[in-house]
Amino acid sequence: MANQHLVPNIAPAPQKALLCPSAQPDMEGARVLGVISGSAEQSQVAYLNSNVPVTAGLLAAAAPLKPTEVFRFAAHCEENKCRHFDGSHCQLATRIVQILPAVTDGLPPCLIRAECRWFQQEGKAACMRCPQVVTESYEPDEDFKRAALGQAIP
Repeated sequence: MANQHLVPNIAPAPQKALLCPSAQPDMEGARVLGVISGSAEQSQVAYLNSNVPVTAGLLAAAAPLKPTEVFRFAAHCEENKCRHFDGSHCQLATRIVQILPAVTDGLPPCLIRAECRWFQQEGKAACMRCPQVVTESYEPDEDFKRAALGQAIP
């Protein structure tokens, strides 16, 4: 009986919440992941090298454009509240890797990689496609539409 006290009760370490790298600015814990540059036909994300929280002033600075036309946001993954989440995986990340071409040869600099749902799920392949993912795309090609919408395009 005395030996029972020798083995401590060890609770599992709490799992860190994963971040969505394609979030909306009003989501919990939202921060700017990067700034969108390029043309409407070929936009890319230039990643920030420091954490910038979303504030009313930051969102107003995007005017007259929508904040999602200027910035790409990361926030806590909403899991089952998101239409892309199937209960265990982000299907948006899966489709991006399956459908879109890589746009970089190596891992782009990224402040959220250790907590990124896409990286945790799809690895380097997601990172190599991530810079081309923008929230507002006014003339997306068919592959981009299929990756974003997750359905057959008529």
